[in-house]
Amino acid sequence: MSSPLALSLESARRLAVRCQHLAGRRPGNDLDGLRQVLRTLRCLQLDPVNVIARSHLLVLWSRIGDFDQADLDVLLWQERWLFEYWAHAASIVLAEDYPIHHVMMRAYPGSKSGDGQRVRRWLEANDLLRQHVLDRLREQGPLPAGGFDDLSVVAWASSGWTNGRNVERMLDFLWSQGHITVAGREGRKRHWDLTERRLREAAEPTPLTQEEAVTQATEHALRALGVARAADIERHFVRDRYPGLAEVLVKLERAGRVRPVEVEGGTERWYAHRDVLGLLDSGWEPRTTLLSPFDNLICDRARTERLWGFAFRTEMYIPKDKRQYGHYILPILHGDRLAGRLVPRLDRRRGLLEIEGLFPEPDTVPDRETTQAVGRAVAELAAFAGAREISYGDKVAAAWRTT
Repeated sequence: MSSPLALSLESARRLAVRCQHLAGRRPGNDLDGLRQVLRTLRCLQLDPVNVIARSHLLVLWSRIGDFDQADLDVLLWQERWLFEYWAHAASIVLAEDYPIHHVMMRAYPGSKSGDGQRVRRWLEANDLLRQHVLDRLREQGPLPAGGFDDLSVVAWASSGWTNGRNVERMLDFLWSQGHITVAGREGRKRHWDLTERRLREAAEPTPLTQEEAVTQATEHALRALGVARAADIERHFVRDRYPGLAEVLVKLERAGRVRPVEVEGGTERWYAHRDVLGLLDSGWEPRTTLLSPFDNLICDRARTERLWGFAFRTEMYIPKDKRQYGHYILPILHGDRLAGRLVPRLDRRRGLLEIEGLFPEPDTVPDRETTQAVGRAVAELAAFAGAREISYGDKVAAAWRTT
């Protein structure tokens, strides 16, 4: 067992930023560049919010700059190098990670009590609908939800939007079990197909044991995070699907694949993967960019606050009069610091990116270098969003109005 590596808070932050492709030379903005970034991140959260662009597109833009969004479709629907599944949320994931996700597929719906039992009983009661979906896909797929008849015997009951949406519920449950997969999208409408037909090569390898899957997922999470505590790993990539993590970390440490780390300012045990430790000795090339509210760097709010002292919360679902900053907030990454928050709004009809507010952190100095760097990031965001103009609202101090 190796002795802990002591890291300053700055070094820990820089390692995390480097591992996320948010410092140094940008990967190319072509297919190879997308693959490079995605092999590190392992997942892109899907979210319906589209104030500026969908979250998964913003995550890629933050790392590689402007890119042809059709290239992502090539990786998803033509090469099938990616597919949609549940990671730490509904996500785009790598086909080569199918065996890791298959562990959840074959266990779903999990618990024999509570929600798991409820789903299991509903599926049993509606086996006719289940078989109808699979038969229709086998004969005619890919199909949207509207391509199936509601042959349910027992309706799905909930207090939310899923109430009575029996076909959609069946599709989601069959997706979670790995029987079907998303074969394409028309706007937000998903088209479904049989997994055995759509992802045949990915689904063929010998299934992993649970320990093997946890080991692989742990290594992927650590390579993406740079430094992480056990709780951070639990909340990253395949969130809450790390049974036996403590024992896996012991084995990885004994094998020399991970090293314990002590991060300045606390007594917790952190870990770093040996594959990324060399980045600590490389030259620091900072960049400035804007992050999606669901960016992989900050999706774990507790880790974000511990490493950056940055308490970040989305305010989209908070009443307007109770918001501290605004409806849609993009954290500003400046070098190894989260330097503030930007509140943008895109008027697509007018081709205008409105900056409704810009809120620097208390220790962020509006010197020329910082304000120009943030201004360039805003201009790049406008170009990516297709805006021709940028305007600044009254919640942006004069020092930050760079255009």
